[in-house]
Amino acid sequence: MATHTMRAIRLHKFGAPEVLRYEEAPVPQPGPGEVLVRVHAAGINPPDWYAREGMPDVPPELKPPFHLPLIPGTDVSGVVAALGPDTNSFSIGDEVIGLLRFPTALQGSAYAEYVTAPASDLARKPTTADHAHAAGLPMSGLTAWQFLIELGHDRPSPFQEARHRPMTLDSETTVLINGAAGGVGHLALQLAKWKGARVIAVASGAHETFLRELGADEFIDYTKERPEEVARDVDLVLDAVGGPDSRRFLRTIKRGGSLYPVYFGEFDDEENAELGITVTATQVRSNGAQLAELGRLLDAGTVRVALDSTFPLADARAAHERAARGHIQGKIVLTVA
Repeated sequence: MATHTMRAIRLHKFGAPEVLRYEEAPVPQPGPGEVLVRVHAAGINPPDWYAREGMPDVPPELKPPFHLPLIPGTDVSGVVAALGPDTNSFSIGDEVIGLLRFPTALQGSAYAEYVTAPASDLARKPTTADHAHAAGLPMSGLTAWQFLIELGHDRPSPFQEARHRPMTLDSETTVLINGAAGGVGHLALQLAKWKGARVIAVASGAHETFLRELGADEFIDYTKERPEEVARDVDLVLDAVGGPDSRRFLRTIKRGGSLYPVYFGEFDDEENAELGITVTATQVRSNGAQLAELGRLLDAGTVRVALDSTFPLADARAAHERAARGHIQGKIVLTVA
């Protein structure tokens, strides 16, 4: 490769969006089993801003190792530019997507013109999606897949000892999705519909048309009524908002049902047992094979990625400011030439 430097977003210290600097950085070299990807788009996810802030709420023993300057970003869509040693699963010129090195590295360095990736983290880019839409799929799609369809690994969750086993979804199942308009939520809604489930979508009123177009059977506007007081006899709640308030959904679930908080909250194991409700979460992991399955659903028209907004790579700060305002519909993505 003639060029040995590239443009990238790097942070030299932790903090607010203004710590994101657009600057020259060395082009990384792919190691054994890796490929070098010429990035066309990078998806934005909550771990990107947790990393930017230095993960202030995470106990030190749970923080992955990291070194400054750091290039954020885990979601990529691009083209294979070079192969590392012992890499034969892709060829130069292949269009690929991936969730890079998650959760083993703090970030996968996707906010850049080039990034290295383990070949096993990559899948072929869906042919029906442009790079911007494809870059919105990996982390959000794999989160929805691993929570709802198939975990795909046997590593324990850092959040709880209980093993996450996705409930079987079919036409007899009612699924409530809280935060249905966001990255994980809008993809989870479509996966639940693919399995034949009846879906209740919870979001603010501005997202109703969007969510009904994606297949929501019922819609609850949380700005007008409390979903935990309206919904009853639900088999499964996927709480894509999660956190401390997740417990309020227990009263909506029937005995034998489940609650999956994407961001784990505070629960009482005895209370859950008395109610006969399973509460489990997992941490999304990179998985090229599962991503390929999601890509096939995109190409079949079964699932689509919605874009809230796109920003050029140089404007990563503005993209993070958009994320901080919330009420996101779909995905925020950085585009790279």
